[in-house]
Amino acid sequence: MFVRAVAVAVSLVVLGFPARAADSPQPERRLRMFHTHTGERLDVVYRRGETYVSDSLDKLNHFLRDHRTGDVHLYDPRLFDVLADLLDSVAHPNAEINIICGYRTPWSNEFLRSHSTGVAKNSLHMQAEAIDIRLPGISTLALRDAALKLARGGVGYYPKSNFIHVDVGRVRRW
Repeated sequence: MFVRAVAVAVSLVVLGFPARAADSPQPERRLRMFHTHTGERLDVVYRRGETYVSDSLDKLNHFLRDHRTGDVHLYDPRLFDVLADLLDSVAHPNAEINIICGYRTPWSNEFLRSHSTGVAKNSLHMQAEAIDIRLPGISTLALRDAALKLARGGVGYYPKSNFIHVDVGRVRRW
């Protein structure tokens, strides 16, 4: 019996399944968001342990759609981890993030470029790898500093517009 239990445990590890007690809960990662352009709210558990929750990712992708066109793109889920870690790092793990801008179609990106400054021609928003946010109760300066300390991608600071940009591209700042 012992040999069989060991064989099952070894095969589970080899197949990529972690060996754990059946009753030990997997830690959950949750995000709460408010979209400033659509007025929508979302509260989802997007990851359990090391597994992303497919239905929740679908909800996040729809929530972060291009609010000008309605187009949805598949987000890089690493960005959701960056957001959750950012909330943890400012000691507000359950805070509701204000979303200024999520995914942008090339049309929306060009529209913004022609009507404002500071919009990159090849923005990672068009790859669903970037998001512009603010966190009520936390200064954008403190939020920017916390994002920079994570060193997990690009961080843009827009104090006049009261938001920061975070992405999962190369580590850089502006």
